[in-house]
Amino acid sequence: MIGGDVLKGSSLFITPIMIITFLSILIGFSALPEGRSSLSQVSGTVTDASTSEPVPFAYLHLEEINRAVTADRDGEFRFQNVPEGTYTLSVHRVGYRALSIRILVDEDDADDLHIRLQPETFSGDELVVTGAAESTTGGRLEHASSKIIGEQLRRNLGTTLSETLSNSPGFSERSLGAAPGRPVIRGLGDERVLILQDGERTGDVSAQSADHAVSIDPMGAEEIEIARGPAALAYGANAIGGVINVVRNQIPTSVPGRITGTASAQGKSVNREGSAAVSAMIPLNNWAVRADLNGRLGHDVSTPSGNVTNTYIQNTSNTIGLSRIGSNGYLGASGSAYLSNYGIPPDPDGGHPGGVDMEMRKYQLDLRGERVLQNSFFNFLEGRYSFVNYNHIEFESDGQPGTEFGQLNTNFSVRTRHGGWAFFDEGRMGIWGEIQDYAVAGARTPDSNQYSGAAYIIQEADIGRLHVELGGRYEYVIAQPKTERFSARIGQIKERSFSALATSLSAIYDIKSRLFIGSTFMHSFRAPNLEELYSEGPHLATYSFEIGNPDLDPERGIGLELFLRYRSDRVSAEIAGYRNHFSNYLYTRDTGEASVSDPTLNNYQFVGEQALFYGMEFSGEADLTSSITLGGNLSYTVAERNVSEEEQAVTGYEESTLPLPMIPPLQGSLFARYSYKGLTITPRLRIADEQTRLGEFETPTDGYTIADVSVQYRFSTSNLLHTLSLNGQNIFDTQYENHLSRIKDIYPEPGRNVSLLYRVYF
Repeated sequence: MIGGDVLKGSSLFITPIMIITFLSILIGFSALPEGRSSLSQVSGTVTDASTSEPVPFAYLHLEEINRAVTADRDGEFRFQNVPEGTYTLSVHRVGYRALSIRILVDEDDADDLHIRLQPETFSGDELVVTGAAESTTGGRLEHASSKIIGEQLRRNLGTTLSETLSNSPGFSERSLGAAPGRPVIRGLGDERVLILQDGERTGDVSAQSADHAVSIDPMGAEEIEIARGPAALAYGANAIGGVINVVRNQIPTSVPGRITGTASAQGKSVNREGSAAVSAMIPLNNWAVRADLNGRLGHDVSTPSGNVTNTYIQNTSNTIGLSRIGSNGYLGASGSAYLSNYGIPPDPDGGHPGGVDMEMRKYQLDLRGERVLQNSFFNFLEGRYSFVNYNHIEFESDGQPGTEFGQLNTNFSVRTRHGGWAFFDEGRMGIWGEIQDYAVAGARTPDSNQYSGAAYIIQEADIGRLHVELGGRYEYVIAQPKTERFSARIGQIKERSFSALATSLSAIYDIKSRLFIGSTFMHSFRAPNLEELYSEGPHLATYSFEIGNPDLDPERGIGLELFLRYRSDRVSAEIAGYRNHFSNYLYTRDTGEASVSDPTLNNYQFVGEQALFYGMEFSGEADLTSSITLGGNLSYTVAERNVSEEEQAVTGYEESTLPLPMIPPLQGSLFARYSYKGLTITPRLRIADEQTRLGEFETPTDGYTIADVSVQYRFSTSNLLHTLSLNGQNIFDTQYENHLSRIKDIYPEPGRNVSLLYRVYF
């Protein structure tokens, strides 16, 4: 294995220095004198608005300082060491409407919140807050972000993160079999969609190629956050598509009143898959322990035309986290291991006729500390350190290793939150650094390092009915091959450096009560990754011979979105139009030419072109009665690139633009939901039009209509909450193709699938 040997040279020295520096900061957090505390304990109870009975196991999140707790069996909750200020408190639990409010926390009055949740069968999303901490705005905070939580998360829970998100408006799934799926948002994927777990980068190479899986199992997710605009700049300058954050709370930030947790089991018929997970939060005086264990085993996927060979999946993801929570902050760490084996189906026409077996290993260490600052402009200081050792090997059908990827990822960040200045009400700023130590065996791609550093600032203001968010991030990147040489195929392999400022502005105006209009602008920057610069070799799992370009310029994009949003007790709807223009869109183009060294594979060249993405998106739902809801969504994206005069002369193209490959067609869904007490039934139709706007050497796909149904039931026994989700996908066993599948010309999508998920909260 090369994963353990990747760390060499300068990074071998830098990584310990970063650890020592980070630990020194964390020790400083604990060493600072306590002094006069202006901190508060935010506590209270969650009750049912119709019966006034306690609601146990509700999930509560203070978004600005990223604190999360779960209410106990009596509906009681407690946030510790919360500085004075205004916060967004979001609350959700299965069977109740998810809610978000603004609360004011001050020194004298900060506890005894009485939160009344409306049952799902009742209309309205109003959260009633009484007691010391009064709601400053009430209702729902209309920011340009969304969450997938509760029943929606369990109803759509899939084998992969992308499958779990695929029913959300604007989302598609890039796939290559059962395991290697990755989300695509409004036609944008790979490096333009940043995937995080608890706010940290995953450290895998899933953005590089369609056969590389995302190293997150959605089974353990408590919620999934989706952010665009200024909020995305806290995590990267390249996320013009958006940021997806899977929240697992692996490092505790509060001490629970008693042991809490969940246990889950799920089975699927389409590939005879079984999975199980357990998580627990354990209080130990001022310490809290978080443990997560899960495993998954699935066989070949069945389709209406037969099984897809070599699409098995086996993985396990296990984490242990420990924190000490003091009166002015916390200090915590977690260690995790993600181990996965999965198959890539065979290519009957060449490349790998027997399929490819993937063996993935990821080990991760996270350290995190927070110090609440008193009597100063800054409210708190947080430091994070993350180290990931990632390795995956691609075994050919004869059992011999083909290509092997190894990467060591080191991340370090410090961020602060502060109060108002000038006309801004609040904001945050931070610095971030990353070292990637990357190696590939089985190809001529050179071992290389990438060093990245960034500083960002994000500010918010409420000016009457107008809410404004403004952000900027300056990023500097160095790509450094460990050996500089000349390659006849890709040119001079050399060190490159890139830098730029990314900016974003979001404005939302409250037109009248529940009607909002808004716009988000984003100027993104993305340095070419190491594969795009230096790749040179066969990649059997994706049927390609990949050729990098060391002279690539960075990718720059300008995105604009306009939307109109309506929220009432019974109706919610949103329509949006968007336009993303790239002056140098980086992607791999199928040249249509066979590789000289491996004629069974086509050459795929990394190129940069001017490109334009534009489209529209609609989503909405309405409560017809207290028990029946209708809803749906629809999205459409057009993406095309410019064709230069030189290319027109060489290829004979007459058009000045050509469609880009792997763009989803017009697609959407319609659903009805019936709720009565603990029972929820949701039939759904997934629809897609044909896709005939094709990139070079791409084949069309037909439209389809797929029927799904979900039945969920919840009940309580002996202080336990039980949930059952019985889901049927493609219940009529329709044969269809996903246009974003790399194997759509060979294999259709999965056939009829029945899955059962059981989860108990304790």
